Amino acid sequence: MDTSTTSSSSSFKRWKYDVYLSFRGEDTRMNFTDHLYFALKDAGVNVFIDDDGLRRGASMENDLNQAIQGSKIAVVVFSENYAESRWCLDELAKIMECRRTLGQLVFPIFYRVDPSDVTNQTGSFGTAFLKHEQRPQEEVKEKLQLWRKALTEAAQLFDPSLGNADR
Repeated sequence: MDTSTTSSSSSFKRWKYDVYLSFRGEDTRMNFTDHLYFALKDAGVNVFIDDDGLRRGASMENDLNQAIQGSKIAVVVFSENYAESRWCLDELAKIMECRRTLGQLVFPIFYRVDPSDVTNQTGSFGTAFLKHEQRPQEEVKEKLQLWRKALTEAAQLFDPSLGNADR
């Protein structure tokens, strides 16, 4: 048995999608994200985009997690109300986990928001986190740190100096 062939083929990852689009639907679905989606599709890129018609609940979350894990690249469109959605924040946390564990490429796009607001959770991102912090659900409180870390990591992919007080 040739081990070099075995190890080579076992390390090869077959991606189901080229790109996973993460975005806040009410902010960008009918404009920027739709244009981006169709431009990528027209270029022959296999893109996963969630659908308003998808069922809600655990099965949808599982389907989205599988789509995230099966995507070579994640494009995250940060918009004004992105951080208001626990769904978006959970999705981002999963994307950043896949970046670390699977080598997924992540490209942040800042749609009418300042990248430093994403990094530092200020502006509309800070307001959204104040609302999340006031929620009584323990699961949300446990996720706050995970969400903050994911936002900071993603924004720093755009500019590594963001959030660095020494610069």
